[in-house]
Amino acid sequence: MESITQSIQNIVDEEAIIHSVLSGIQKNAQKTFNKVTIKKVIIQNEEKYQFEYFYDKNVEHKNLNNDETKEELSKLIETYFKQAIIHTSSWDYHILVNKKGEAKINKKQATRKFEEISHNRKKKYIINEGEKSAFLIELGIMTKEGKVIKAKYDKFKQINRYLELVSDCIPYLDKNKTIRIIDFGCGKAYLTFALYDYLVLKMGYNVEIVGLDLKENVIKFCSNLAKKLNYDDLRFEQGDIKGFKQYGEVDMVISLHACNTATDEALAQAVKWDAKVILAVPCCQHELLKKIKNEKMAPIMKYGIIKEKVASLLTDGLRANVLEIMGYRTQVLEFIDMEHTPKNIMIRAFFEDTKNISKVVNEYKEFKTQWQISPYIEQAFGEKLINRLEK
Repeated sequence: MESITQSIQNIVDEEAIIHSVLSGIQKNAQKTFNKVTIKKVIIQNEEKYQFEYFYDKNVEHKNLNNDETKEELSKLIETYFKQAIIHTSSWDYHILVNKKGEAKINKKQATRKFEEISHNRKKKYIINEGEKSAFLIELGIMTKEGKVIKAKYDKFKQINRYLELVSDCIPYLDKNKTIRIIDFGCGKAYLTFALYDYLVLKMGYNVEIVGLDLKENVIKFCSNLAKKLNYDDLRFEQGDIKGFKQYGEVDMVISLHACNTATDEALAQAVKWDAKVILAVPCCQHELLKKIKNEKMAPIMKYGIIKEKVASLLTDGLRANVLEIMGYRTQVLEFIDMEHTPKNIMIRAFFEDTKNISKVVNEYKEFKTQWQISPYIEQAFGEKLINRLEK
């Protein structure tokens, strides 16, 4: 493998890597991540290589200099991956590692050009500044000329981050029929209007979106705005998700900042509706705070603020596991940066009718025993969850 290591070092030293994909885990490697991509970035006027590590449920990043890149790339090819495709400004390299650990390099003319990716430059969004958006203008986020109002820029970024997360959900929605979406706890509905604008006006899908909220004045405001914008298939109703009985099936359920156990009710109703996609950003977790007990964690649990944070993380972790038990592929993602709001965890779940759930069930039961808890989500889901736990 010395020649491969030397080749990789030469590539990094002498050529500009534009993009690289490492895949196919070697037979004897202990699996951690599934894939790694590499691209050149400019951070504070300094060139770096950004390594992106794809796990089952999350993605991690490292920004490395040249020497660190040579070491990391060599290690990944020597010990972990069977295949690497490296695009440089001069050549495309295809590296294959056989069962004996022997590597072969194929070299072809370059097929990609370097496009500078700078962490300091203006980010390209789904809705871009200067692109007039009727709902953003009406909601006071954008001027009539398409300029984002400075005081509303965080909200503008939040809306775009939300749409990026939604865009990943599209493959799970049947575009050949009317897509039914329920947004529970929609509030002033910045994100509800953004969702309609994106799916209908930008993507051209047929949708019916219902925004639910308990506040009468909010529903009146949102209903009037939807009418003014001619968003014909977007309506708002006063009420909660348990009381909404109009649809027997719903394709997508959204629950953003539903307080305490209201998130559990939203998740349970989504599963009852056989929703293909669930997006939930929980809020103010109180249910487990007085319940959790774990002697091994006593040294840190005596501090109230730490116990509160632990209870919040446990609550969302259990919710994600319950969705896995119900057949969903579940992810826990960062919704927006910590500097914008502390409510920054999103649970995103896609229904894949997972059959092999025994491992998740056993881990879930063991975890409950360790923390001496019986979470409310089990009550919310009822027999449907109990039956799965007893399998």
